[in-house]
Amino acid sequence: MGGGQRRTAGGGGPAPRPAADRAPGLQPERTRLAWRRTTLSAAAVAVLAGRQLLHSRAPGQLEVALTGLVGLLWLAFTAVADLRMRAMATGRPAPLPPRLALLLVGCTLGTAVCGAALLVRTR
Repeated sequence: MGGGQRRTAGGGGPAPRPAADRAPGLQPERTRLAWRRTTLSAAAVAVLAGRQLLHSRAPGQLEVALTGLVGLLWLAFTAVADLRMRAMATGRPAPLPPRLALLLVGCTLGTAVCGAALLVRTR
């Protein structure tokens, strides 16, 4: 057998790699970076909503309220993401509780709905 591969006792394919060969720090780091990218894009959406409001002809109370709601949704999303990133620092975090998952989905959908409403209202 060449190439440094070991065979299992049954003669099948290569034996699974021992856990010591795995770099446990890489997966949490990738997950932390994914949370950072997601919060950055959520921040960009909030900034674009504010920009849309500033460049509208005559913003009304609804447009101001929608922009404020986008900001609040961004803050809630960022708070949950920060909790998850801090949990990643402890090693293997507990699974995301269903309530927080629903909050994240709600923030994402709410931001999309408010953004679409702002685009329609300020044109």
